[in-house]
Amino acid sequence: MNRIVITDSAMPVLLGQGLLATAEGFTHADRQLPFHVLIYVLEGAIHVTEAGIDYTVRPGELLFLRSGLRHYGKCPIPRGTRWYYVHFELPEAAEIGRQMLLPKYMSGLGGSKPEEKLAAFVEACRQREETGRWYLNQQLFVLLSHIGHYAAREAATPDLTERITRYLAEHADRPFSAKALEKTFFLSYKHMAAVFKKATGQTMLAYHQRLRMEEGARLLRETLLPIGEISDRLGFTDQLYFSRCFHSHTGLSPSRYRKEIREY
Repeated sequence: MNRIVITDSAMPVLLGQGLLATAEGFTHADRQLPFHVLIYVLEGAIHVTEAGIDYTVRPGELLFLRSGLRHYGKCPIPRGTRWYYVHFELPEAAEIGRQMLLPKYMSGLGGSKPEEKLAAFVEACRQREETGRWYLNQQLFVLLSHIGHYAAREAATPDLTERITRYLAEHADRPFSAKALEKTFFLSYKHMAAVFKKATGQTMLAYHQRLRMEEGARLLRETLLPIGEISDRLGFTDQLYFSRCFHSHTGLSPSRYRKEIREY
């Protein structure tokens, strides 16, 4: 998971910031930087790929690119795109102390406090000279902390649980994947798992497995499909494993379940 962690043990170091606008479309450079990058789009869109994941950052959306990871563009950034950027480093000492995980990506920030604070930070940087470097590093820490807290509050809302529930239902025909969830929601699996468990009382894996078994039971009741085909439809590569999972869920094998339903 290519997320950035800040701590209360060391200040981030500001390397550069500003507001950019492009008069002509261009494709993002292919590069690997020795520092982190914050991108926040005001107009247009920025297309960038990092660690094999494609991102499109639109107005009101924020993305952090991590130090040391290659990123590049596949699609042109359209003319008229405007965005804030902040380049910063985190000292090695930042590996100790109380930690906060920054969001990889955030949307819906137009008119929000994070947008307001980012604009104020960029303006403060423009007005300060080199003598204000310590002050700016402090303000950068405040900005990053605010973004981290804001993301954590937003992620903990019931809406996240509802979106995860919907995603799991839509993907009940394939094996559970923590990596796919992280890629879809741009959040760590550990965080999503904690939020989901607190809201529903069960793990995401258990919920997903229950959905698959309920769909299997429906197909056994309502169709004449062979058990092997039902197993395939639910994303199982091994029919025997499907049968064991189904027995664990219902107390009956698939064939016995189908027989008893029909007898009833």
